[in-house]
Amino acid sequence: MIRHRELDALPVRGALPGLHDALDGHGTAVLVAPPGTGKTTLVPLVLAGLVGEGPARRVVVAEPRRIAARAAARRMAWLLGEKAGGSVGFTVRGERVVGPHTRVEVVTTGVLLQRLQRDQELAGVDVVVLDECHERHLDADTAAAFLWDVREALRPELRLVAASATTDAQGWARLLGGAPVVEAHGVSHPVEVVWAPPAHPVRPPHGMRVDPALLAHVASVVRRALAERDGDVLCFLPGVGEIGRVAGQLGDLGGFGGVDVLQVHGRAPADVQDAVLSPGRRRRVVLATSVAESSLTVPGVRAVVDSGLAREPRVDHARGLSSLTTVRASRASGRQRAGRAGREAPGTVYRCWAEAEDARLPAFPAPEIRVADLTAFALQAACWGDPDASGLALLDPPPGGAMAAAREVLGAVGAVDSAGRATERGRSLARLGVHPRLGRALLDAGASGGVERAAEVVALLSEEVPREYGDDLAAALRGVRRGGDAYASRWRSEVRRLRAVVGEVSRPAARLTGSHADAGVVAALAFPERVARLDGGSYLMVSGTRAELPEASPLHGEPWIAVAVADRPVGRSHARVRLAAAVPEDVARLAAGALYEERDEVRWADGDVVARRVERLGAVELSARPLTDADPALVREALLEGLRQEGPGLLRWSPESAVLRQRLAFLRHHLGEPWPDVSDGALHARAEEWLEPELGRARRRADLARIDAGRALARLLPWATGDAARLDELAPERITVPSGSRVRLDYANPEQPVLAVKLQEMFGLAETPAAAGVPVLVHLLSPAGRPAAVTADLASFWTSGYRDVRAELRGRYPKHPWPEDPATARPTRHTNARLRR
Repeated sequence: MIRHRELDALPVRGALPGLHDALDGHGTAVLVAPPGTGKTTLVPLVLAGLVGEGPARRVVVAEPRRIAARAAARRMAWLLGEKAGGSVGFTVRGERVVGPHTRVEVVTTGVLLQRLQRDQELAGVDVVVLDECHERHLDADTAAAFLWDVREALRPELRLVAASATTDAQGWARLLGGAPVVEAHGVSHPVEVVWAPPAHPVRPPHGMRVDPALLAHVASVVRRALAERDGDVLCFLPGVGEIGRVAGQLGDLGGFGGVDVLQVHGRAPADVQDAVLSPGRRRRVVLATSVAESSLTVPGVRAVVDSGLAREPRVDHARGLSSLTTVRASRASGRQRAGRAGREAPGTVYRCWAEAEDARLPAFPAPEIRVADLTAFALQAACWGDPDASGLALLDPPPGGAMAAAREVLGAVGAVDSAGRATERGRSLARLGVHPRLGRALLDAGASGGVERAAEVVALLSEEVPREYGDDLAAALRGVRRGGDAYASRWRSEVRRLRAVVGEVSRPAARLTGSHADAGVVAALAFPERVARLDGGSYLMVSGTRAELPEASPLHGEPWIAVAVADRPVGRSHARVRLAAAVPEDVARLAAGALYEERDEVRWADGDVVARRVERLGAVELSARPLTDADPALVREALLEGLRQEGPGLLRWSPESAVLRQRLAFLRHHLGEPWPDVSDGALHARAEEWLEPELGRARRRADLARIDAGRALARLLPWATGDAARLDELAPERITVPSGSRVRLDYANPEQPVLAVKLQEMFGLAETPAAAGVPVLVHLLSPAGRPAAVTADLASFWTSGYRDVRAELRGRYPKHPWPEDPATARPTRHTNARLRR
């Protein structure tokens, strides 16, 4: 019997006339309705004609999560006085509850995508409702784009509704061809905000890690909410692990008159999920992930405790690692969570952060298309006939780098051709309903060692494995076979589904001869670039990324492993293995065979040319032996690399050669072209020009050390312009001073050469010597060879500075001439005694 009283109480009823008008006139609509208004339950029943007087239609409702799909279907069936499987049914991966008279079917967005790929017209479906669009899950965005294509090209009569609690309504309206926006207003009760930050600083989240001090604080705030408020408490935490830890810290709540602690997440048993969605006999603390933000309605809640954290996907394309990461929840999520406290009566939200931090939070969650692994999306787009997704109606375009990485993976598993179009194998992979990597492993390993075993491993890897199963994939597989928890139950259902669907798709021609589809084989086939060999205290993946096992891992010491799940903690260069399996070397070679190569490797290493014939599996060196007949071109490149790393100092530089380089650097600095740049970088760039033919004859470091650098450097002089002949004129190596001595100029500083000469040898010279028009810096030396004065203006020195120098030194060096008038004195290299002779 239909529960009319409950249906009539749903606030969305007031928006139904506008929704009908939008669909009748435009065929599409954007429905914006707060949680609890009935958009997920009443609207589909009305559109199907199960409630009210509308025509009978078949309605498909797409939800982002399995738990929400089941809950919505059961709630609608209850409102009709039925059980799921009658007028209302649901289909999620591995579970289908529908009957011959089902008019409303609730599915996950992933299931909807599978149907669209098999039947683009969605024959027999009249209306599709995409629920919770604001969450911006990748499957939901993709399904919306595909459905718009269907409506535009094949079925203009197909009605589309984008429904959401809070969303970019105008953005969705534009995407659906200018769809009308219909708003429903819920019954909203005031919610008091209590800021409850930790008393002491806590470390920010990174990777999957959350500071235990924050979780302890959240548990204390839950106790505070129980003490200060009536009714149930709903606490938002980022993931299953944090829910379990907070549940453990709450312990015995008997002091509050008996309180049930319920844990709600995608892995929770069905009876727990059902219990959460029904009023309890005792007070309850419901610990939930973001699934309870808008997808589920939890009755009886008067207080919300918000940890302020959420979990989002992230991809490290450089290392080929994808995982979930803990982030600060957005302000939009905070509003959604707070609203749960005011659904039925005035309530309170306890926010476990400071009010000053709130303005710094992101406004909205990051759309999954911007941050997630796009391999499955790229395959969906290719099978749809739009490989680069440029023609799809998407609120956010996929990032180019992520799409390029996705196409590379798809090409490696044979899912797309060189133009990015889906192959027959790619279409088969898309129909499996798992990530293309896992699909590849299922088909190839299943063909070699049995579908049953391959399906077991793929089912295990298709969902996040509980931490208590450990990091050894083979041991986790044994554990789930024995398990009796909700995860094990879902795993068995998924194994059955995979077994069935593999029989429906084309089988691959290739087989892994001699290998069985054990855990390691499947992991290696799914993630060939993560096959890794023990290398010192860590493992080196064939991709080049290093990975470390947890200290207590039973995999320590295994020569080869296949890494199925890994992440990279913030601030660490190495990946951290979360789930892996031991594999024999032949399986590693076979799975990562596309990365195998045998080549001559000639490089500069440890200060010399190293020539080897190397066998490699990607970054992993399998074997190497010395190479005696190395390709001269490769040797030449290695020598050039040595010169780049260590500089021209590898050559033989006589004192004359070094001076020549300094003179050329001086001329280049002051005159520019055509004088050559002789810096290390410039000499390396022109090495083949000035070091031939000596470089062509060299084979090792010792050969470079025999090359006369000065003779080679002379090749860079501007001979063609004739300027080379002016080298000694412009930058003389020596200058003749008044005493007749030829004194060497020091060009170590290209700004200004230095002339170091005894003071008495410069008597009578008023004009400072110059090189290339630049006055030299004269270091006037005492008889002992120490600088007595430094000047670039001799005339000024003789008239002013000389007097002080003479007064200081004449008593110390009485045998040397110290005339009162140096401008007219005779320059000399000798003492007074020699002069008198």
